[in-house]
Amino acid sequence: MKAIVTGAAGFIGFHTARQLLREGWQVVGIDDLNAYYPVALKETRLSVLEGQEDFRFARADISDPAALKAAIGADDDADIIVHLAAQAGVRYSIENPSAYVSANVQGQVTVFEQALTMPKRPPVVYASSSSVYGANEKMPFSESDAVDRPVSVYAATKRAGELLAHSYGQVHGLPSTGLRFFTVYGPYGRPDMAPWLFTSAILKGEPIRVFNNGQMARDFTYIEDIVSGVLGAVKRILDRPSDVAPVYNLGNSSPVALNDFIAEIEKATGREAIRKLEPMPPADVPRTYADIELAARDLGFSPVTPLSKGIPLFVEWFRGYNGA
Repeated sequence: MKAIVTGAAGFIGFHTARQLLREGWQVVGIDDLNAYYPVALKETRLSVLEGQEDFRFARADISDPAALKAAIGADDDADIIVHLAAQAGVRYSIENPSAYVSANVQGQVTVFEQALTMPKRPPVVYASSSSVYGANEKMPFSESDAVDRPVSVYAATKRAGELLAHSYGQVHGLPSTGLRFFTVYGPYGRPDMAPWLFTSAILKGEPIRVFNNGQMARDFTYIEDIVSGVLGAVKRILDRPSDVAPVYNLGNSSPVALNDFIAEIEKATGREAIRKLEPMPPADVPRTYADIELAARDLGFSPVTPLSKGIPLFVEWFRGYNGA
């Protein structure tokens, strides 16, 4: 079996591609290696993948139809497209909304159009986000909830991606499954996210920015648990392409208060954080909480990694990668 994984140099894309390779897949990884965060980390991830026989990498911007077609090349006989490339980051979407429309909306169209031209018309498993729930107050967030009030451009583009996927299913009969990722962390994680930012600052003895006076909670989910959900979605859509829910939540279904999260990093680093309390930034939400009943039923999704185990694993990797 052959998979095309977009965003293969990204956090979730890298781990997904690596697990597919472990399970005997041929993998074509595509990424544009943009500089939203240091390219060196993306190159480190790629170096792990490129040493494997069944992996090929092509650098391309997935929003460019000609570039994507050329990157796929002779591997257009793929059985599945796992579309994880995106412009990430809620706060950066305030500064550079065009980057999000290009990558997350135009990129979605380009990938789906490409799938239609391929011999097997491969189904698409694509990344969405818990951000589509906006400031919904009903907890936990369920796939049946209304998602028509996004509070960031990032969230709006992710919801647009879901609607586009639905349209391609209706008009062209192209099966797809969207995965609403909740806050993902673990080794090789992104430098713009709280686990990295807090660990780095604590180890350096620098203050960490604690928003909303710490009155926030996130459904932190360890990367290996997330990948199990991605592969569950891949297997289900290949086995039963006409019997797949449009979107699934992939989270831990166990929100953690921000102060408890910081305490786990303090424990793992053996150092105390210096807290700098700040107000809630624009486009953020106070709490996320995933209802994962649908993913458990259909994908066999069952996260098993508590924060008390996952954070030490991340901190251990972080120290090794950064020499900290």
